[in-house]
Amino acid sequence: MPTARVFHERIQKKPNRSLARAMRHTPVQCEKLFWRLVRGRQLAGYKFKRQVLIGNYIADFACLECKVIVELDGDQHVEQRNYDESRDAFLKAQGFRVLRFWNSELLESPEGVLEVVLAALETAPSP
Repeated sequence: MPTARVFHERIQKKPNRSLARAMRHTPVQCEKLFWRLVRGRQLAGYKFKRQVLIGNYIADFACLECKVIVELDGDQHVEQRNYDESRDAFLKAQGFRVLRFWNSELLESPEGVLEVVLAALETAPSP
């Protein structure tokens, strides 16, 4: 039986869990493209998950074994710089490395983005 603390944490995460699920079912164009490139261990055998709940935040893509998060940012991220910085600080405190790419970067050079991601995965500390 779960403890009261565990139960309380589950209740707090429930709205975000539902949001993450909905986001997986309605990805934007860049998320579809990135997912098509990395799903099924296509990137050197590394496993990615999408819309991953970490604490109270939802990461766009995460390779949990290497603790690498990939964020694809649209124009709205220009106005939410402070939020992104505090979010990244939390994720880094959890041991994750956060890679941010503008949507335009992925659309213009998907191979370049994948090279950067692969380099981060290969230099990640072993679990």
